[in-house]
Amino acid sequence: MSGGPTGEVYRVDWLPGTDVLHGTCHCGREHSSQDPIEMWEWMLAHPQGHQPQADQPEGISS
Repeated sequence: MSGGPTGEVYRVDWLPGTDVLHGTCHCGREHSSQDPIEMWEWMLAHPQGHQPQADQPEGISS
């Protein structure tokens, strides 16, 4: 592993009583999935696949 900390914070919460994971990226976008692999792929794809909310045109969500 190279480099120091980036300051990026990723958060994944499990929604109790379900099989759903709810992730929040450091850019503020949110995503839910039952598949933990899909969740981490979505988060680690930043910035490809999602942009910070302020840069998104209205009506587009990821």
